[in-house]
Amino acid sequence: MAEPTHRTERVDIKTGWNCNNRCVFCVQGDKRETYGNKSTAEVRQLLEQARQDSDSIVFTGGEVTIRPDLLEIVTYAKSLGYATIQIQTNGRMLAYKKVCEQLVEAGANEFSPALHGHTAELHDLLTCSEGSFRQTVKSIRNLKELGQFVLTNSVITRANYRTLPELASLLIGLGVDQFQLAFVHPLGTAGEKFMEVVPRMSLVEPYVKKALDVGLNAGRRVMTEAIPYCFMEGYEPYIAERIMPRTKIFEGHLTIADYTEHRLTEGKAKGPPCTDCAFGPMCEGPWREYPEHYGWDEFTSRPDFSKAHPRTLTGLR
Repeated sequence: MAEPTHRTERVDIKTGWNCNNRCVFCVQGDKRETYGNKSTAEVRQLLEQARQDSDSIVFTGGEVTIRPDLLEIVTYAKSLGYATIQIQTNGRMLAYKKVCEQLVEAGANEFSPALHGHTAELHDLLTCSEGSFRQTVKSIRNLKELGQFVLTNSVITRANYRTLPELASLLIGLGVDQFQLAFVHPLGTAGEKFMEVVPRMSLVEPYVKKALDVGLNAGRRVMTEAIPYCFMEGYEPYIAERIMPRTKIFEGHLTIADYTEHRLTEGKAKGPPCTDCAFGPMCEGPWREYPEHYGWDEFTSRPDFSKAHPRTLTGLR
C-alpha cells in the first residue's frame, strides 16, 4: 500500500487475535485461529517502529487484556515516549481493580471498553459470554474510581438498536466521558451472519438520535461511526469520521498506512443517491457490504445544507 499523504496522528497495534468473547458481530472472524497472538518481542518491535510515526498508541486486538505480558508492553510504550496510551478492550479483565491500577501505573491513560447492551441478557447474548456484562460494567466503574478517561464503543446490531437510548442512559450513569455508537461492519462473523446481525439504517436512525440526545443532555461527548449523513440530519457534528485521527494500523501480517484512505478506497462505497448530495465531499458512505445486500433505496440525496446542524455549516465556512 502507498505511503500516506497525511501526517499520522495515531497508531493502532493489533497485538493478536485471541479473545475471551465470541461476539456475533465480530469483524475479525476466524483470525484468532489463523494468526493467534504476537510474541512480546514482536509487539516491542512494532512499538519501536510505530514511534517513528506518532506519540499516540492504541493497543487492540483481539483482546489485549488477556495477554500475560500486557504490563510489560505498556511499560515499554511509556519508555519510548508515547504521550497517549489507550487500551481498547471488551473490559472483562478490568473488572479486577488491581489490573486497572497496574495498567495506570505502567502508563495507560485512556481506556475504551465496549458495552453493547443495557442489560446482562442482551450484552451477553451478543458477546456469547455469560457474565461479560457484569464484568464490563464493573471495569467502567473501576476506571472512573481511578480518575481515568473512559470512552466506550457500542456496536449497533439488529438485536440492540431499539434499546440504544437505554444503553446511553446506562453509560451516562456509569460516568463515561464519551460514548460512540458504531454501525456494525459486515465482515468476518458479522458478514457470515449478515441477515441475523445487520439492521436497516432507516430503522436505526431514530433510536441513534434519541441515544445521542441522552448523552448531549448530560453534557457528554457523543459520536456515531459508519452512519452516512443522509441518516444524521441535524446531528452532523456527531459523525466521528469528521474528526477521526489519521491512523496507521500495524496488524503484523499487514500494515494499513492510512486507515482514512483505506476506508474511502476499500471499506466504504458511494451509490446513485450520493451523486448530487451536498454532503458528498465529506460523507464516506456506508460499509460497502451494506448496499450489496440491501441496495441503495434507503439512501437519499441531501441537495443543500438547509437542515444541517449550525456547527456543520460553521465548519464548512
